Amino acid sequence: MQISVIGTGYVGLVTGACFAEFGVNVVCMDNDEKRIAGLEKGDVPFYEPGITELVAKGIGHGRLSFTADLTRAVDHGEVIFIAVGTPPRKDGSADLSFVEEVGRGIARKMASYKVIVTKSTVPVGTGSLLQKVIAGTQSKKIAFDIVSNPEFLREGSAIEDFMRPNRVVIGSDSERAIAVMKDLYRPLYLLETPFVVTDVATAEMIKYASNAFLATKISFINEIATLCERVGADVQAVAKGMGLDQRIGSKFLHAGAGFGGSCFPKDLAALVQMGEHAGYPMQIAGAAAAVNAQQRSRMVAKISEAIGGLQGVTVGVLGLSFKPNTNDLREAPALSIAQELLNQGAKVRAYDPVSLEEATKLLPQLTSCQNAYETARDADALVLMTEWNEFRNLDFAKLKSMMRQPLLVDLRNVYESNRVTSFGFRHVSVGRPSKAPD
Repeated sequence: MQISVIGTGYVGLVTGACFAEFGVNVVCMDNDEKRIAGLEKGDVPFYEPGITELVAKGIGHGRLSFTADLTRAVDHGEVIFIAVGTPPRKDGSADLSFVEEVGRGIARKMASYKVIVTKSTVPVGTGSLLQKVIAGTQSKKIAFDIVSNPEFLREGSAIEDFMRPNRVVIGSDSERAIAVMKDLYRPLYLLETPFVVTDVATAEMIKYASNAFLATKISFINEIATLCERVGADVQAVAKGMGLDQRIGSKFLHAGAGFGGSCFPKDLAALVQMGEHAGYPMQIAGAAAAVNAQQRSRMVAKISEAIGGLQGVTVGVLGLSFKPNTNDLREAPALSIAQELLNQGAKVRAYDPVSLEEATKLLPQLTSCQNAYETARDADALVLMTEWNEFRNLDFAKLKSMMRQPLLVDLRNVYESNRVTSFGFRHVSVGRPSKAPD
């Protein structure tokens, strides 16, 4: 089978490279000619474990190619995936202008039947809108079908998520299109991957409902963490006790600085807007977003209280991306917390394994460092913002010799307090009692 993917961002490139690995002949199209030129050489414009190697393999085997020519992409693919951005508007609703633009482009170029698939996260009703846009743009009537096939890719483990998904959602009203999509995903049948086949609107809603629920779990455990601090409980033990209940599960019950990234904040806002337009306010989704915003302020207050004020102090920050194993800084808690530390008069030294250069463009006042120990030099506190593996086994004796005061503010609860305090550090974490050395 031959497919095309319109958009070579995170979702589009991972989708194209993984389908090429399945043996499908894939053309990825983007109107950014500079990006396409780089991809043709195997240069991937973002960090994701394994993607560079997978792209190189696809190119080398002749199953993956790139183009800036929409005509070539439309001619090539029996199935055309739309994986362009749907950024939030000022009111939080999803901006579908790129999706509509691609739809009109496909309509003008198509000369035979196509299955047109929304891979981007799009609000309920987008499939219907796209159907009208394409049909209204065609100069002559050519058959096509619309499918919603939402992605469930976690940054940092996207390839594994694509190759071994816990479900594949296919939304369409066309038996022909459903058959084509099942054939495309046939390699997953060997893994007994569950397939959820439904209508377009339901498939679109599954994506938003899933992300909103996961975001709500994070906000819930962060509220519990704040209460734990005030009553003297340990949120990690609470989360373990909750997670062992199979009705709840242990995933996404890790207290910390809150969620960020390109999905949860944007999708919560879009879901709230969908509720407003439907005349039914989404109160839980709105509360989850509000708690997440407050969590960042709580973390700034926690750091300030631990140090004894922020004016004139030096804070070392470990990790800037919104989660480990990605260079994505979109809605990253670490960036907004660092900005507020600067606003309140602190000097901020920072290190991240992959996103430091881009972070310093966004926050020029940051002092960039080459590793965790340089970051700790002359710092009044070391704040662990993102739980990269290289931060999980720090040399505390070395850190103590370099810092003004031995204080670790552990916003991801990476360390056990007894270990940290045994080196003479104060350990301040989230949802657990702070502990000083004996």
